Amino acid sequence: MDFTLSDKGQDYLERVKAFMRDEIFPIEEEYHRELAAQENRWVVLPIIRELKAKAKAQGLWNLFFPDETHGCGLLNSDYALIAEETGKSWIAPEIFNCNAPDTGNMEVLIHYGSAAQKAEWLPRLQSGEIRSAFCMTEPGVASSDATNMAATAKIEGDEVVLNGRKWWSTGIGHPDCKVAIFMGLTDPEAHKHRRHSMVLVPLDTPGIRIERMLPVFGAYDEPYGHGEVVFDNVRLPTSAFIAGPGRGFEIAQGRLGPGRVHHCMRAIGAAERALELLIKRAVSREAFGRPIAKLGGNPDIIANARMNIEQARLLTLKCAWLLDTQGIQGALAEVAMIKAVVPKMLQAIVDDAIQIHGGAGVSDEDFPLTQLFSYARVLRLADGPDEVHRATVARLELKKYA
Repeated sequence: MDFTLSDKGQDYLERVKAFMRDEIFPIEEEYHRELAAQENRWVVLPIIRELKAKAKAQGLWNLFFPDETHGCGLLNSDYALIAEETGKSWIAPEIFNCNAPDTGNMEVLIHYGSAAQKAEWLPRLQSGEIRSAFCMTEPGVASSDATNMAATAKIEGDEVVLNGRKWWSTGIGHPDCKVAIFMGLTDPEAHKHRRHSMVLVPLDTPGIRIERMLPVFGAYDEPYGHGEVVFDNVRLPTSAFIAGPGRGFEIAQGRLGPGRVHHCMRAIGAAERALELLIKRAVSREAFGRPIAKLGGNPDIIANARMNIEQARLLTLKCAWLLDTQGIQGALAEVAMIKAVVPKMLQAIVDDAIQIHGGAGVSDEDFPLTQLFSYARVLRLADGPDEVHRATVARLELKKYA
């Protein structure tokens, strides 16, 4: 394994670090205060549009694309460390046009979209003019098993008709969200991995209704949000199928590999920020005549946090390197491993940071720890729960001895 950054990757990493230091971190606190003061928080504040324009002008844009036609042409292993940096800020991924689910949706269009689909939607997503959503999880079934999916994408003549209810559709609340990818059952008699399809759906199509936005621990994550969306007899031409009927699972497999590296490296960046906050608090406050950092088991907590971050980073970089050198089939176990390991690591470190901060840790007024904790907890469910990923690792391990 070779984790050495390419010269190009090193250049982009240093420029992203500088941009975050000079442009993003200084305005974060004021941004959150201003957003919280809005009567309607489902808005994009001017400072975000200004920073996006600055980032684009500096070429710090669409950094996740591994080819120069659509992005910067960075390896997965190069972008991984950039994703870690952006994970230290709640707003940075959008500013660099590297926010989920747009990243995965753009990759789906590039690899599986028709010429017409690419022409209509890809330039608008790449430019940051619009945002997108991914509608897969459903409230009525155990969505950890995607074959349970009950929403339908049925062919009727020259149309595909969508019916069903989706929820936890991330990004659906964003005012610029204009298109979604819908996954539904097309042929219940086909092989279980050929039954489902993905369909590209403009959100102004008749029959789509955002029924409610869903809070996570009481917070709605404005202006992105997670929505419950009803598709009621939504009719589209069959050209809206992505790659054709029955290709849904194939597309999902290709979409989730790099996306999980992005998620996990951002989570590692968030863990670094949580540890920094923990240590600054622990060395600046005293109790019982000693710095908190030296009380009880706190030195062990700090040491374990550092070791766990380093282990998680190495595993995720290995996964990125395998994706670069062997593709998704060579990284199946590692993709599952990082998704089970990294969010749990982040959750534990944020929990320790909250404990060190005392009462201040459970309020979002002065520190971002409650945001980070909810992010970590949700990430243990997003793109599949921990148990599913561990089952994948076990299956691949047992297969060696079959």
